[in-house]
Amino acid sequence: MVKITGEYQGDLHCTAVHEPSGNSLATDAPRDNQGRGEAFSPTDLVATAFGTCIATTMAIVAQRHGVELKGIRFEVTKEMSTDAPRRISRLYARLFLPLAARGVPEGLLERTANSCPVHKSLAPELEKVIELVWE
Repeated sequence: MVKITGEYQGDLHCTAVHEPSGNSLATDAPRDNQGRGEAFSPTDLVATAFGTCIATTMAIVAQRHGVELKGIRFEVTKEMSTDAPRRISRLYARLFLPLAARGVPEGLLERTANSCPVHKSLAPELEKVIELVWE
């Protein structure tokens, strides 16, 4: 179990602290929803979790095969719905895999990306697209 504490700071800003590490972050409402966009929005954090979870779980699986994926890069594009209720409608993740990734059995990284915990935790109706770019 992990505890995260937070506080609304006013002006559509929040802070949150990851209790085990003491690391903190700030959020702001996005510009298209009454905010100033000065920090990650809550839905930006979902997109961030999606990209980092895919990269992390692929790295865990690669390590089991003696492969280090250091240097893997990712881009995640988040699209919001145009109808009510406001929600994330699509996440598109593009991961750039280092040459070392070729040492992982074929298809394993793709299956891992599509079964990371964040992917499995998101609503089925949320479109989730993952593209692996082999460098």
